[in-house]
Amino acid sequence: MGMLSEFKEFAIKGNVVDMAVGIIVGAAFGKIVSSFVADVIMPPIGVMMGGVDFSDLAYTIQKAAGDAPAVVIKYGAFIQTVVDFIIVAFAIFIAVKVMNSLKKQEEAAPEEEPAPSKEEVLLTEIRDILKNK
Repeated sequence: MGMLSEFKEFAIKGNVVDMAVGIIVGAAFGKIVSSFVADVIMPPIGVMMGGVDFSDLAYTIQKAAGDAPAVVIKYGAFIQTVVDFIIVAFAIFIAVKVMNSLKKQEEAAPEEEPAPSKEEVLLTEIRDILKNK
């Protein structure tokens, strides 16, 4: 029963739950970025390059023969994946930069010193009286 309780304590910690949420949101964000690149960014780039559809760009090493499929290097899909990566990396860079600037602002805000306790005020008054004598 000890291992089960240790696992429960580990799984309930905030960091594990935050990480799980981050992974799920990250996967969804990845799908959005892939769609954005494939459906919004690459078509205009293809038009600017003379009507090229990047998903169709490939180099055939060996043509299909009988039941064997063709051996193809799909460099267009690779280009799309690289563009996906660049967009995701840039978005993460911006997010980290914003979080770091918020953290710096939080650290830069000086904390006000707490008001002295009644005992400290009384002791300070006694010290001042003794100094003046």
